[in-house]
Amino acid sequence: MSHHVAVVGAGLIGRAWAIVFARAGFDVALTDVSADALAKAGETIEASVYDLVTAGLVQNAGFTTQIRYESELGAALAGASYVQECGPEILPAKQALFAELEAASTPDTILASSTSGILASDFAAGLAHPERCLVAHPVNPPYLIPLVELVPAPATDPAVVERARALIEAAGQVPITVHQEITGFVLNRLQGAMLNEAMRLVGGGYVSADDLDNTVKHGLGLRWSFMGPLETIDLNAPGGIADYAARYGPLYAGMAESQAQAPDWSESAIAELEHARRERLPATELAERQAWRDRRLMALAAHKRDMDNTDPEN
Repeated sequence: MSHHVAVVGAGLIGRAWAIVFARAGFDVALTDVSADALAKAGETIEASVYDLVTAGLVQNAGFTTQIRYESELGAALAGASYVQECGPEILPAKQALFAELEAASTPDTILASSTSGILASDFAAGLAHPERCLVAHPVNPPYLIPLVELVPAPATDPAVVERARALIEAAGQVPITVHQEITGFVLNRLQGAMLNEAMRLVGGGYVSADDLDNTVKHGLGLRWSFMGPLETIDLNAPGGIADYAARYGPLYAGMAESQAQAPDWSESAIAELEHARRERLPATELAERQAWRDRRLMALAAHKRDMDNTDPEN
C-alpha cells in the first residue's frame, strides 16, 4: 500500500521525518513557509542520507526522489492521508497552523504534531474536527532513533490512533500509545526523572558532572540501549521482578522520600553545570560532537538491527 504524507516544517525534525517516510517508500511532500529553509532542506537531507549509506543503514540514496518540495501548503497536503506538523513550540502559532491544516486537508486526513510537550487538546482546541488530531512525538533524530509517542486528546477518534500507529509502524518506526494526556508524555517524564536526580546529586556535591555522565554511559546506559528498566530488574534477581522488589523495594521507597523536593534548576545552578561542560567541551566544538553522536547512533542502530534478527522477542 502506498502512503502519501505531508511534512509541514523543513527544520531539523521536519527534514528527519521526510527521510523516515521516504526511506519506507512513502510519497512525501515537504513544505515550509520559509523559502530559504525549503531551499536548504534538499541539500541537508542528501548529506544525512549519504551518512546513512556510509553506515550501511540503507543500500543507496535513491529513495530521496520520493521527497518533493512544495512552497504552497495546499499543494503539499493534496492527496495526503497523514500530515506530520513540525512547527514552532508556541501554542498560539500551533493553533493557527492546525486551523490552516484543517482547512487545507480532506476530512479523513490525520493531523499529527511532532511537539515535545504541547497537548493535542490544547493545539486542537477550536477546530471543527479535533477528532483527527494527535501528537506523534519523535526522538531526535527519528531516522536513527525509532521511538514515536502517540498521544491522543480525549476528543481524538480511537480509529485515528490505530491508523496513525499502523502508518508509523509501516514507516519502520516503533510507536507507543500514551493512553491519557500528561505533561511531558512518557519519554520526557522518564528523562526528566533522571535529569532531576542528576541535578540533585551534582548540585548537592555528591558527584561531579563528569562522573555523573560516566555512571550512565558506562553503567545504566549500556543495559538501557537494548532493554527497558522493567526488563532490567526482572533479570537482576534470580526469581525475576517480584524477587527484585522484595529485595530492593524498601531501598527505593526510602530513596523516594529524599527525591520529593524539587531540584535546583536556577540560573546559578545551571551556570555551574555550563562551566563544567564547557571545560569538558568548548562551545566551538558542539557541532562536531553532535556529528560524532549521530555517527555513534548509526553504528548502534546497525548493531541493534543485526542483533534484533536473532532476538526471539522481536
